[in-house]
Amino acid sequence: MNDQRPIVIIVFVFIISAVLLTKLFMIQVLDDSFLKRAERNAIQRVVDHPYRGLVYDRNGKLLVYNNPIFDLMIVPKEFQVKDTTRFLEIFGITKEHLIETYQAARKYSYVKPSTFIKQISTNEFARIQDFLIDYPGLFIMTRSVRSYPEPVAAHALGYIGEISGRQLERDSSGYYVQGDYVGLSGMERYYEDQMRGKKGVKYKMVNVRGVDKGPFKDGEYDTASVAGKNINSSIDMELQKYGEMLMKGKTGSVVAIEPKTGEILSMISAPFYDPNSLTGSDFGKSYTALNRLETKPLFNRPIMATYPPGSIFKIVQSLIGLQEGVLTPETTFACNRSLVACHNHPSPVNLFGAIRNSCNPYYHQAFRQIINQEVSSNTYKDTEIGLDIWREHVMKFGLGGTLGIDMPNEKGGDVPSSKYYDRFYGNGRWKYSTIYSLSIGQGELLVTPVQMANLAAIFANKGYYYTPHLIRAIDGDQSKIPQEYLTKHDVGVDAHHFDMVQDAMVQALFGTAQRALMKDIQIAGKTGTAQNPHGEDHSVFIAFAPKDNPKIAIAVYVENAGWGGRAAASMASLMIEKYLKDSVSRSDLEKYVIEGKFMN
Repeated sequence: MNDQRPIVIIVFVFIISAVLLTKLFMIQVLDDSFLKRAERNAIQRVVDHPYRGLVYDRNGKLLVYNNPIFDLMIVPKEFQVKDTTRFLEIFGITKEHLIETYQAARKYSYVKPSTFIKQISTNEFARIQDFLIDYPGLFIMTRSVRSYPEPVAAHALGYIGEISGRQLERDSSGYYVQGDYVGLSGMERYYEDQMRGKKGVKYKMVNVRGVDKGPFKDGEYDTASVAGKNINSSIDMELQKYGEMLMKGKTGSVVAIEPKTGEILSMISAPFYDPNSLTGSDFGKSYTALNRLETKPLFNRPIMATYPPGSIFKIVQSLIGLQEGVLTPETTFACNRSLVACHNHPSPVNLFGAIRNSCNPYYHQAFRQIINQEVSSNTYKDTEIGLDIWREHVMKFGLGGTLGIDMPNEKGGDVPSSKYYDRFYGNGRWKYSTIYSLSIGQGELLVTPVQMANLAAIFANKGYYYTPHLIRAIDGDQSKIPQEYLTKHDVGVDAHHFDMVQDAMVQALFGTAQRALMKDIQIAGKTGTAQNPHGEDHSVFIAFAPKDNPKIAIAVYVENAGWGGRAAASMASLMIEKYLKDSVSRSDLEKYVIEGKFMN
């Protein structure tokens, strides 16, 4: 029995060895899970964020470009700090920031990277990069922020910022993750899908101290990022700069359009702000400061502010009356000031004279004929029917709803219907005397400045328009422009009716806007003074030029500046000269506008 012990021991050792060798073979050859686990510990997955598309003006001048910045990322599992005081000094943060950010990162994921310090500038990165080797679990991710060579067109271009939790929940594309940047306003938001590009991924080997040891498997699994598409906008940067200089210190809007295409040449919302202030690490602080200002510089007035159009709406009334056959060029009414107030001019006047002199009593009487055409013996019912027919005409001019401009948050203004007055006064309890203020563009009628500019384009084109838009091409290719901006919209008024109206608009400048007159360029325009119950009236002017071959249509709205023939008409005339001649010769008028003493 004793002689068999060595054999038993040898067999036992052999069996154990065989089991261990088999297990080792399975681990090393058949089962790669341990290999993958080890690789995960030594491999860092780094998202390669693409450069966002650039934005150019209509002449190829750069409006928006990218500036590199750096985010310091943290992997909680690997992160170690021995000397906290030194760490805080190096990275310029507080102990509270360190604790809060680390805990938030751990809550998100113990092994995945989170942002530790956002948007580090190039200079700051150069200062701290040599210290990163001393802190395992920290690494740099390169991103970019927007920069603007000229601080103009902030509202049109928009800005980008970190995506919110609510936006992430609504994102059905799966493209975004926490910490990504996204277009939040203007063109940046509207053309987000085109400008954002496509992310790439790089895998790199790191040692236990987080030191980069080169690409994993020679970059076999890496994917390159794809830069976003460049946007060629319709903005004329020089015209935009000039208009913003004129509007400095004022409140209001300027929108200029190329009539034949609907391309927006200039879009100004005043007061404005430097778009460079909403970039980089100070975004949150700057946004909060701008948002608290009573002047509301972040409010995009050209597409969001609604005002009574005032006397510029008399042109629309004239065209509807002509198309309906209610008015003719010879239709004459007395300037009866017992109906509504008016300024001094010859009386009676025909339609041409009514436009030239902006006669309020004329349109009071003309609008009555448009509305009350005796289609019903019941006066109340007759007014209801007439108002709704009139409203259908007005809405064809792009009023009463959004135009569809390529910017988010556009408002549509309001053209009241019979149902509106039914709700307010009761069914069958209102008639023409209730709504006559609509005749001169007041009352419940509201439009946006971009709609005003579109009206000017309609008058220039003799009855059609293209939806106003800021896009001219994508990556230089005009065929990529969305089809809705290439579709012609007819307003339902015969072209020949515009001949007399255009001639009257040219003569109107001699009556109400002599400051806007130019010797060698014939401008067709219409002033307006919109009533303001809270202070001084608003100054309104729309125009197009040259009259016989229009290249620019413009609307100017200056709040609390009084008569349209002063502030708004002067500013529009200067911008027309700047665009058509590339320079301005009327220095006295320019000085008058810049000083802004319109009520003197």
